[in-house]
Amino acid sequence: MADAQIAKLRKEAEELKSKIKADRDSKRDTTLADACSDLDELPRMGMRVRRTLRGHLAKIYAMHWATDNRHLVSASQDGKLLVWDAPSSNKVHAIPLRSSWVMTCAYAPSGSFVACGGLDNICSIYNLRHREGQVRVSRELAGHTGYLSCCRFLSDEQIVTSSGDMTCALWDIETGQLKTQFSGHTGDVMSLSLNPQSGDVHTFVSGACDALAKLWDIRTAKAVQTFAGHESDINAVKFFPSGDAFATGSDDASCRLFDLRADAELNQYTHDNILCGITSVDFSTSGRLLFAGYDDFNCNVWDTLKGGRCGVLNSHENRVSCLGMSADGLALCTGSWDSLLKVWTH
Repeated sequence: MADAQIAKLRKEAEELKSKIKADRDSKRDTTLADACSDLDELPRMGMRVRRTLRGHLAKIYAMHWATDNRHLVSASQDGKLLVWDAPSSNKVHAIPLRSSWVMTCAYAPSGSFVACGGLDNICSIYNLRHREGQVRVSRELAGHTGYLSCCRFLSDEQIVTSSGDMTCALWDIETGQLKTQFSGHTGDVMSLSLNPQSGDVHTFVSGACDALAKLWDIRTAKAVQTFAGHESDINAVKFFPSGDAFATGSDDASCRLFDLRADAELNQYTHDNILCGITSVDFSTSGRLLFAGYDDFNCNVWDTLKGGRCGVLNSHENRVSCLGMSADGLALCTGSWDSLLKVWTH
């Protein structure tokens, strides 16, 4: 009896999904390709490695730029969190971690704190402005029941995390308390991105192993939009600079662009020669370029509007595990399992 009811409800759900899709399609008056048909193709991207940051002794899993466009933090499974001065290639801080199984790191907008986490299920916050000079753990945020996959500071007081326990969480750093939990994914949440608009500290997107991306409202703790389309795990999400769209990177060998206003997928970024997964994505300052790190040791550069590939950055000797564009748009940093970080500019 219960099985029959479940089957009936599943059928109803599929019918509703079909109706929603049909209604959405009926309102779609153009495509991104048609709207951009008059635009010229971008020329080939000529970016070169200007700095190689050497210091990690094992696979690098994550990196994040500071808002000053000069410093960045990187996390490696050598058990170190390194803070770099990118222009000089110097290490500013070398922070030993209690757990070497680190998967993510983040720089606070103020430049005063960095955070990291991984298989220890804990988000550890470090104060870089400690009076005694030595960087110490200022807070350990424990509450997730799965690994920490991503973390991003809203401010010095609040941080958002995503986890293998299928949830995201908002934390009060001062008290160490979990303020809000965001539940809705049915697979490990792998990545999150905060809305970059200065007036909007209320929304973020997440990507998960259920092949879905969700837009969350921090005030209500609800997923306000869900975006389907990928055929495998979503490993990376990143908001478009305007905050009206976001990119995803997946194990299905595609990156995609989703628009919040259209509530739809606008573009796919694939190539016949690319058969491996994407680990990380980020946009140029204008949003015209999409950078994506791949398991095949390359970073591909895509024309966001036209959908074509306009560059391949190949200098690493192992998987490109993370990447990020500096806030001023002048430098791209890639991190790899080859234990190196590379800073690229035009």
